[in-house]
Amino acid sequence: MPVPHPLLVLVDPVARRTDGESVRIARDVLTAGSPAVKVCLPDGPEEAARALARRGRRRPVVIGDDRALLRAVRLLHLERDLAHCALSVVPVGRPGSVALAGTLGVPLDAVNAARTVLEGRERRFDLLIDDSGGVVLGGLRIPPLHEERERRDGGPDDQARGPLGRCRSLVRTLARPAPGPGAARLRVEADGVLLTDLDSPVERVSLTPGDGLVDVVVRRRSQDGPVRARARTVTVSGPHFRYRADAVVSGPVLTRTWTAHPSALRLTVPPAAPPAVPPQRARPA
Repeated sequence: MPVPHPLLVLVDPVARRTDGESVRIARDVLTAGSPAVKVCLPDGPEEAARALARRGRRRPVVIGDDRALLRAVRLLHLERDLAHCALSVVPVGRPGSVALAGTLGVPLDAVNAARTVLEGRERRFDLLIDDSGGVVLGGLRIPPLHEERERRDGGPDDQARGPLGRCRSLVRTLARPAPGPGAARLRVEADGVLLTDLDSPVERVSLTPGDGLVDVVVRRRSQDGPVRARARTVTVSGPHFRYRADAVVSGPVLTRTWTAHPSALRLTVPPAAPPAVPPQRARPA
């Protein structure tokens, strides 16, 4: 059945370049299934932001990768409209660039994802929002894994793709933090309680939203087991650290505070499967 709400379809320019055929398929399914679809082809984030701000009563649909989804969530949060707007996404991009959408339960093929926009149900997700307006859906890690970034961006294969690939590799190299001893010196506070300080090097800090709070795990080099906590607000400070939040590596920063926002994101996911019907036993004659 067609959805009762008009749609604003935002097609990310990276998706158009990466997989134009999946974009075309998604547009065809959406326009055939909804009575009022407005398709926007922004050239960049600024045009996408203006289109999203002028959407009126249309429900936004993002066709693109995890970064496009995160940008839309951040813009809606900055508009203070995140809790009042149901968002949909059709993941289009390289496999590593749409992993977050998959973990949220969105189909990764264009046809089923577009049908989910039309026929799916709304599900609420917890978010972490930092003091700069950044949002985290799946989780956060300090320091980021370099190997994960290389797999996502193409890694050594870029060297075989000519000058453009070598340029990308150089940009990534310059963006990485300087090599260190394998551990970071960080101060981590959860709801004002000190979990670790600068004098105790840590190998990893991870933050994950869940059940209305932040799950905090601190792995210190000097101890066998991790330090765990659940809190509403977590503050990390240290000498110019970087962090990976979902698909994006950010920093360096000296301090950052993340706050849990329960059920802040309304995302369209596939409809719930009907309950299984137990087989009928034959009655004896």
